[in-house]
Amino acid sequence: MPEELGSQREIVRVAYFLISACVVIFDQVTKYLVVSKITLGKTVPLISGIFHITLVLNNGIAFGLCDNNICVPIAVSFFVIVAIFVFLIRYPGKKRFLINFGLSLILGGCVSNLIDRLRLGNVIDFLDFRIWPVFNVADSAISVGTFLLLLGAFKKHKVEK
Repeated sequence: MPEELGSQREIVRVAYFLISACVVIFDQVTKYLVVSKITLGKTVPLISGIFHITLVLNNGIAFGLCDNNICVPIAVSFFVIVAIFVFLIRYPGKKRFLINFGLSLILGGCVSNLIDRLRLGNVIDFLDFRIWPVFNVADSAISVGTFLLLLGAFKKHKVEK
C-alpha cells in the first residue's frame, strides 16, 4: 500500500509540472507567432475598440513596477520559481488541488516570462483589451493561478474552523 501511495504522489507531482510546462509552451508559441507577424508598437484590432493584438515590450513586473531595473524582476522570478518548485515537490497531495493547480499556473507563467527577460531583457506582451494594460498568456496564468491559490487557501481555512 505505501508503494502505491508513493507512485500516486509521483503521478500527481508530474501532472502539476506538466501543467506548468504547457503554460510555458503555449505562452512562448503565442509570443513567437505575434512577434513574427506584427511589428513592435503595432496594433491589430480583432474586435475594434474592445480587443486588439498590440505588440509591446515590458521591462517591469506587474503594471510597470520596477521599470528599467532588470535585476529586480529576474531576482523575484527566481525566488518565486524556486519556492513554488520546492512546495510542489514536498506537498504534491491531491487534497491541495486548488492550491497546487494555482501554483502550477503561476510557476509556468513565471518561467515563461523569465525566459523572455533572460533572452530579450523584456517581456513580450500582446493581449490588449483597451481598458487594461497589455499582457500575455503567462500573465493570465499567473493571475488565474493567484486566484486559485487564494481560493484554495480560503477554502482550506474555512474547512478547518
